[in-house]
Amino acid sequence: MTGRQEPYYVDYDADFGLSGLAEAFTLSPAPEDTGAALALVTAKLDAYDRECPVGSVDHLSADERSILGYDTSHDDWGYAEELREDVRGLVESPLADEAIRAVWRAAAGGGWDPAAHGMSARDWLRRIDETCAARPSRKVPGRRPAPGSWWGAWRPAADEVRDDVVAEIAGIAGIAEAAETRSCRERSAGFLPSPDILSALEEVAVRVHPELGFRLFLRALKVYSVRIEKARYDRFQALGERFGHPAALIDLGLDIAWPPIDTARRDATWDFGFSHLAGQAHQDWRESREEIRKTAAGDDFGQTPGSAAAVLLEDTLRLLRSALPDAAVTALWTGASNSPGRTDGRDWLRLIADVCRERLREAAPAYTPVVAPARSELADTVLREVRETAPAVADKAASPHWHPVLATDVMDALEHVVTRIDPDLGFRLFLRVLITLSVPLTREQYDRYRAIGERFGYGEYHVSDVDHLIEAG
Repeated sequence: MTGRQEPYYVDYDADFGLSGLAEAFTLSPAPEDTGAALALVTAKLDAYDRECPVGSVDHLSADERSILGYDTSHDDWGYAEELREDVRGLVESPLADEAIRAVWRAAAGGGWDPAAHGMSARDWLRRIDETCAARPSRKVPGRRPAPGSWWGAWRPAADEVRDDVVAEIAGIAGIAEAAETRSCRERSAGFLPSPDILSALEEVAVRVHPELGFRLFLRALKVYSVRIEKARYDRFQALGERFGHPAALIDLGLDIAWPPIDTARRDATWDFGFSHLAGQAHQDWRESREEIRKTAAGDDFGQTPGSAAAVLLEDTLRLLRSALPDAAVTALWTGASNSPGRTDGRDWLRLIADVCRERLREAAPAYTPVVAPARSELADTVLREVRETAPAVADKAASPHWHPVLATDVMDALEHVVTRIDPDLGFRLFLRVLITLSVPLTREQYDRYRAIGERFGYGEYHVSDVDHLIEAG
């Protein structure tokens, strides 16, 4: 049996279909003729096939293919099929040819105008469709290519989202007008969104499909470098989630007016800061600058650039400026990370702080690191949970096969953090220690942890990192 082939929606997180093809045109020199333009289409299809190959599964039964995921997702639904679906939607629509041409030119940056080469917009789309149709099919033999159950489960009915997409397109008119004042140097295309373009995009959303209209609309915003405020960006991400789009499809290339970094703003979906860095440690970790930088540069989608480094730096400075002994720092790190390497107490913290400052100089040079007052009102609540768990781990050790540290030393360090440094940081590290020591939990304990996480403002999946520890029954 073959290894699992990850489904299309997992492997491919970039733009796709006609909007993805339009992006390829914005990133390439303008084709000199139709042949060169169609070669760009072929190159885009080839690039997708190289990134997301579909292995041969002819020898597997239908049940085996289903177990591997081939019959439940986009595994056999390649880029050409996605592109053809978009193209056919526009070709067969009641839109005027000039509206289709306006949408194409807006999304592709104006570098390739079919009218300048003796073709109508529909003729150009038909040539794209012919190029896709000439490629060998990617589908699993015996199955008609069609969106799989995952996509069907996410894709809402057009009537459910059409008004929301149209409202976003209509609302951009004021932003496009403001963009008129921006210098030519700031523009990524030789023209700005016009009422005709916005009207044509609305027509696509209303008369073809709102999902296609939304992707082409996003592509146009990126082409024109229209600055989008954070609230609008959040609405875009919410719409994309309803369509089943990866967050990167919205984010990459969009000009977002990010709010200033605020370490008190809890906008990470999962863990963050020093506890998140500990969670990234693994057997091959060597506590290096490169490993720290991966976490410091790991801003989540929707976060102001530099946020990950800022919260990690704040946690690190809290520990550096505390009275926590070096041996306790080492115990705390080992207990939270289960890392086989050694730390040198505050030298390790100083290295983390140095890497975070380096990242902030790149991502947010105007940011001044601060250490906000600790959330002391939850100290007693967190301390009760730590002390309740301590007897259950008294005979355990962290990193037992490499450089063991007694769990009692880890729990003592946790108490110090909770009572004298920051209950928030202490609770996040406590959750990590539960994982490294494999502490069994009751449903009641887990529910209390979730309630504490909600009071701290943690993201949706933060506390769920420990849900696998809940004992059955």
